[in-house]
Amino acid sequence: MRTEIEARPNAAALAAGTIAAIGAATLCGAWFFEYALGIKPCPMCLEQRYAYYLVIVLGAVLALAAPRLPRSLAIAALAILALAAFGNAIFGAYHAGVEWGFWQGPATCSGPLTDLGSASDLLKRLDTVKVIRCDEVQWRFLGVSLAGYNFLISGLMGLVALFGISRMR
Repeated sequence: MRTEIEARPNAAALAAGTIAAIGAATLCGAWFFEYALGIKPCPMCLEQRYAYYLVIVLGAVLALAAPRLPRSLAIAALAILALAAFGNAIFGAYHAGVEWGFWQGPATCSGPLTDLGSASDLLKRLDTVKVIRCDEVQWRFLGVSLAGYNFLISGLMGLVALFGISRMR
């Protein structure tokens, strides 16, 4: 029968593996929307993916290494996963608020176009460039946009990390 001490690294490995799997599934879903359905991401959508890259790699490494790591290092890695996930949840909530018009988004993707280039290239650029605005929702399911789902999924990943930390203590 396993003791409580032996189960602790498994809690870190399970939490980290779960976070990595959720992150990978979410990123694959984002790529499906982008490449299969043609729903292009705005600049804020692309920035929200950075946290997924981090949690996938760190989560997978921690899931594999947790049984051999000191408990304090495993807890620290889970804390980093929690911070990345909750930070991304806040960013997703901010983006959803921009989409709903609760507050103004960054001028780079929500404001007016100010740099139109030279007049000779203007018509050519208008034919080839499609600006994806951060304040326009391209897809909703059950009234929730992709930024809203990012908030929910990232929050879930953060909770999984906190659960792993609580099981390690």
